[in-house]
Amino acid sequence: MLVYQIESYRYWERELGRSAFTYGQFGENFTITGLPDDKVGVGDRYRIGSAVFEVTQPRVTCYRVGVRMGEPRMAALLVAHHRPGFYMRVLEEGEVEAGDEIVKVLDGPEQLTVAEADALLYLPGRDPRQLERALRIDAFSPGWKTSFRNMEEEMRGSGWAENKGLILNAGAQAAWRGFRPLRVASTHPESLNVFSIELEADAAGDATPAEPGQSITLRLPVERGRPPILRSYSLTATSDPKHYPISVKQEPHGSAGRYLHERIKVGDTIEVAAPRGGFVLRAGTWPVVFLSAGIGVTPVLAMLRALAKQASTRSVWWLHGAPNGEQHPFTREVEELLRVLPSSHRVIAYSHPLPADRVGVDFDIEGRLGVDELRQLEIPHDADFYLCGPDSFMHDFKDGLASWGIPRDRIRAERFGPAQSLMPGVVDQPAGPARTPTGPPGTGPLVSFARSGVAVNWDDHYASLLELAEACNVPVRFACRTGVCHTCISRLLVGSVSYEPEPLDRLTEDNVLICCSRPTGEIALDI
Repeated sequence: MLVYQIESYRYWERELGRSAFTYGQFGENFTITGLPDDKVGVGDRYRIGSAVFEVTQPRVTCYRVGVRMGEPRMAALLVAHHRPGFYMRVLEEGEVEAGDEIVKVLDGPEQLTVAEADALLYLPGRDPRQLERALRIDAFSPGWKTSFRNMEEEMRGSGWAENKGLILNAGAQAAWRGFRPLRVASTHPESLNVFSIELEADAAGDATPAEPGQSITLRLPVERGRPPILRSYSLTATSDPKHYPISVKQEPHGSAGRYLHERIKVGDTIEVAAPRGGFVLRAGTWPVVFLSAGIGVTPVLAMLRALAKQASTRSVWWLHGAPNGEQHPFTREVEELLRVLPSSHRVIAYSHPLPADRVGVDFDIEGRLGVDELRQLEIPHDADFYLCGPDSFMHDFKDGLASWGIPRDRIRAERFGPAQSLMPGVVDQPAGPARTPTGPPGTGPLVSFARSGVAVNWDDHYASLLELAEACNVPVRFACRTGVCHTCISRLLVGSVSYEPEPLDRLTEDNVLICCSRPTGEIALDI
């Protein structure tokens, strides 16, 4: 339940030069007198009428408050002016009506105010002591707790380079900007429809070892006279900063796979963007569960190799699904790696085994992997789960693990294609593949959406890269559309952007908020 104060109504009337606001103007359920954001603490409890409520978090920034107000910047203004409003949960049901007195019945445990909590997540200049207080407040919603835990993890590592409370799966800063040529050192088949390419840098230079699970992006001149296509591939090993091995599945109509298989030879060069991504193996001692299907094996193979190289004593569960032995890459190597790990477990599922495939040797289950198999294996709940595979596989396991009670921050997933859209309040979301926009083509710099396979010229009638992506039917994620929430954050592979309005919190040069940015030249985005 969202609460907003009539005193803030009066503030915004003066600030915006507006009047005649009506109750519910800011999207709240309760319009109240008193309880300012800089006095109310998260975890405070109040009796209103015969019901009891607990304050759980500040308002979540969303573009819809801007629509209601006729002011697109409103989500950012609420945060910048420290007047977000707050949510409460119902602890005791009862009847509430206009005019009821609001009585505090309990102080929150840390007296961290709504305004302080909001600034801690969304604004620069954070105080680590306030973060410590926030982490001790159980009343926060699960999403805010996760954000603060991610911020704590970042603070323990590289410091406040970037706000990981808002930026999930962004990863560390890339080793180099843009694309650089790498030489093809070797190629070889892995299975019936998967082949590997090892790329090599002439010198390590400023390159640093990639993290297990990260990917690189290739720029491929597939068709003469047309813009190169961009494709991202997970690294299958990450220990050597000079070598970048990838594995490619040959799809029947895949132009990138056909180009790499038929036209690339040892000694050729390929333009490559530096390793990026936050789907990486977390350090720790707790168990690890790798769940993959098909070519989704590649990033978790890099993680398995890293654990084997460390001679890790962690409990490791390797679960993989494939059609059959002919379409199951890396079988021998995985077996060798698992033997190195003293506490490893293997479950292989073949959906369509061949007569030569042996149960108990080549595979363990006939059919597809599911959460029911995990329950039967008694996999521990305190494990980290790493998922990579087709969309249906990812969807089923994400839902299944959540219903099994696995905490959200224990589940990490990597998609090879565009991320799923997140478009709050949009009912009729566009369907179908990404495409060039209708109407005359733009004349501005080229904008490439790497994972969606679309490259179009910028047109100044778009207010932002987000609007261009929407016009191209590229799956997008947004909430505030004003540079506050970072939901729309995307990896910038090459190029630079300008912002209008400026984001409230800083980003590294590898990342961009597409909701409030425009290209300053040719750019490529990893979406």
